Amino acid sequence: MTQYKHVWKRRMLRRFVRIFASVQSQTNLKAAHRSLCSAACPGITVKSTMEPKLYRTPPEVRGMTSLDKEAFAQTITVPALQVPTVVLNKVVKSLKKSTIQRPGVPRVVQDKEESSDLRLVLLDPHRVSSFSSFNEAETEALRAFGVAEELHYYELKLTYDNLKTEEVLEAVLPEGQDVTSGFSRVGHIAHMNLREHQLPYRNLIGQVIMDKNPGVTCVVNKTSIIDSTFRNFKMEVLAGEENMVAKVKENGVSFEFDFSRVYWNPRLSTEHQRVVQLVKRGDTVFDVFAGVGPFAIPAARLGANVLANDLNPESYRWLQHNCKLNKVESKVRTFNLDGRAFIKGPLKQELLALLKGKANIHVVMNLPALALDFLDAFRGLLHQEPPCEENLPTVHCYGFFKDNNPDTEVVGRASRSLGFALEKGCSVHFVRNVAPNKDMMCVRFTLPKEVLYCSDDNYTEPSEEPAPKRQKCEETTHST
Repeated sequence: MTQYKHVWKRRMLRRFVRIFASVQSQTNLKAAHRSLCSAACPGITVKSTMEPKLYRTPPEVRGMTSLDKEAFAQTITVPALQVPTVVLNKVVKSLKKSTIQRPGVPRVVQDKEESSDLRLVLLDPHRVSSFSSFNEAETEALRAFGVAEELHYYELKLTYDNLKTEEVLEAVLPEGQDVTSGFSRVGHIAHMNLREHQLPYRNLIGQVIMDKNPGVTCVVNKTSIIDSTFRNFKMEVLAGEENMVAKVKENGVSFEFDFSRVYWNPRLSTEHQRVVQLVKRGDTVFDVFAGVGPFAIPAARLGANVLANDLNPESYRWLQHNCKLNKVESKVRTFNLDGRAFIKGPLKQELLALLKGKANIHVVMNLPALALDFLDAFRGLLHQEPPCEENLPTVHCYGFFKDNNPDTEVVGRASRSLGFALEKGCSVHFVRNVAPNKDMMCVRFTLPKEVLYCSDDNYTEPSEEPAPKRQKCEETTHST
């Protein structure tokens, strides 16, 4: 340090004058005290009194409904190390857990009061309050690189761009209220489900979400429950463009659709993949409620023959579009029918020949609000045909349940709809938690010959049967 002795004295004097000229608050007085002590007493550790509140946004933004980015600006004081440029990269790498980590904030800045041979490495004030805050490995590295055991202090200006989503919303929304920053990402669209107390701030929330998430150019909020017929819902645009045509990629497959007019849930990507992986080349898949094709198209890409149906004309149109987009239109036959009409029409017509073959048959019924009720369409479907039990279809049927034991409930409902007690021939998978005390489940079973070939005259209400052991199915969630 002797080579910097005279420079240090001049710097100390300038710092003394500058700090006392700019002191306007108690916070600045504390920072000034720390800076002066550090400069006047080299080699003596000065304990910082910095608090996490230094990162909090100014109180005047509370209740803001129209975003004013300038109002979030503030200046804080952070600790720093003076580091020779020749070892700068090595020091930064050694201190990666202790350097400041803020969006858009550099970890290294120029020390204007010193030569070009020195830089200031900014530190996280929540982790570093004195030189003794460094762990053993960090301390050894600093000594090995010849970094002086002295903390300096740097006045850092934080702006809206340096704050995280949660920090901005927590500062704006009323104290004690839930702060929601979660959303579902569908291409360029961020989809939110705001609560009532957040609605007065919805446009601000939308703008913040768009600002803080690169690639998001439209933020929408759901304003109604999902319509169980066409599986779409009303939404309002909170921020950005009103372009609802999303382009997404799921499990390597491209999809395009109008998000405002069809159903798409990015949280189901793992479930789509799980079921499709059960399909082999040459199999046949009947997708009763196909939507825009998240089951049908990947199955076709694997070499399956697919019949895909959806009642929603918009879903049907985008299903056809996505088949062409993924070059599987020759493998997928599309239909725009009611689910029962599809089962009693195209499915029945194909099933007669398929039952005599060796390739597997899959029936996917992903309409959780109603799908279990459609199982009765299989009762007596082939009652006029000679029974065949060698290659019966495998059904994958979904439902929502609020029962304390959804495993038992899903099997019970499926059994009642089929008119047949499902026992060892089925398994239950937990797909995801939809809401508190509301689960999405999938029951998989081989369609019983007693159902396919029965007549309604022989139908009897099945007794309750214990549910089989649930088979675990992991679900990756994003967010929201």
